[in-house]
Amino acid sequence: MLMNTFVVVGGLLVLAVVGGILYPLLRRQPGEDAPTTGQRELNLIVLRDQLADLERDFAEGRIGDADYQQAREELERRALDHVSEGPKQALSGGRQKLLAAALAIGFPVAVGVLYWTLGAPETVAPVPTVAAPKDGEHALSQEQILAMVENLALRLQENPNDGRGWLMLARSYAVLGRYPESAAAFSRALGLLPPEAQHYADFADIVAMTQGKKLAGEPERLVRRALEIDPRNVKALALAGTIAFDRQDYAQAIGEWQKVLALLPEQSPAANSIQGSIRDAQNRMAIASQQGAGEPPAAAADKPAALARVAGIVELDPKLRAAIKPGDTLFVFARAVDGPKMPVAMLRAKAGEMPLRFALDDSMSMAPQFKLSTVGQVVVGARISKSGDALARAGDLEGLSAPVSAGAGNVKIVINSVVP
Repeated sequence: MLMNTFVVVGGLLVLAVVGGILYPLLRRQPGEDAPTTGQRELNLIVLRDQLADLERDFAEGRIGDADYQQAREELERRALDHVSEGPKQALSGGRQKLLAAALAIGFPVAVGVLYWTLGAPETVAPVPTVAAPKDGEHALSQEQILAMVENLALRLQENPNDGRGWLMLARSYAVLGRYPESAAAFSRALGLLPPEAQHYADFADIVAMTQGKKLAGEPERLVRRALEIDPRNVKALALAGTIAFDRQDYAQAIGEWQKVLALLPEQSPAANSIQGSIRDAQNRMAIASQQGAGEPPAAAADKPAALARVAGIVELDPKLRAAIKPGDTLFVFARAVDGPKMPVAMLRAKAGEMPLRFALDDSMSMAPQFKLSTVGQVVVGARISKSGDALARAGDLEGLSAPVSAGAGNVKIVINSVVP
């Protein structure tokens, strides 16, 4: 009887709440750019795949063996560092999809939390028999859903190696708007579950919400990781196109969206939207080309900022492999050859992700006056920190590159020394 009641309640919650909220978020607004509409429609398809993926995770019960001690504390701090301090505004076109994604995932997942909790009688006190909803009344309130989410969090404290539980908690926090906590839970899940491109792409969405709905920086790194796992992941490719579009790199955006188009059924609504996005990027690229042809030479002064990007790969000397744990913090940074030792760009990852492909740019600067675009040559370094602190400490493992230009694309760093 309880199972039937839950199914009815869950169906009502999904249909009534998700449908009502997503419609104004996902419908096209007057004057809205085509790429935004395409991304929103594409996300609807991707979200269906995510729900199927979630069900498969439950059925298979996959749990990884990665040891991520202190990861939750470190990742919560990192997520909180990225929280936007600006006032909340109406979501712009390209970012509405992030909220829509969180809502579309979170409400069904919240219902899943109820199923999991109610399905384990030992975790709840006996309750009276619940009658099926009548006359449109819902048997479960929002407060009860919140309580179930918190109950899930408590259960995970007792069973911290439950990767699929952390994944569900991350998505539940997202629908509640608790994005830093969602990011922390998502990272715990990624450390316990086998690597999946979809999980990294979903995590990129959540981290973007913690930093003012921007995909630059950490979300971009997560998208790249997703594509390393599966170069054909639809959501990761779509996000990669959006990242390039936001940077006004329209040629790159077109390339990524063409890959998405090849994976979608012809003449489908999502494919038509992607084609519209591609046409818009092509138009913008043509306009930029025409404007560039008529610019005076002095306009080239802005070019270095666009080229200020250093990319490459970080590897670990095999002799030091036994000295690290997968959960140790990995910093990748660039600092000026001539100037202060303060990094002009830095990103944080995990030692277990090596070999790690990275890209540093102005969005990862530590201070407005210290950026890649303001220096000519940099030394790129990588350090494994046992404490999680950005400052080097005795016992940390480190590797540095030779001086390279702020635009190099094939930098190789080998971590091969111990900080004295």
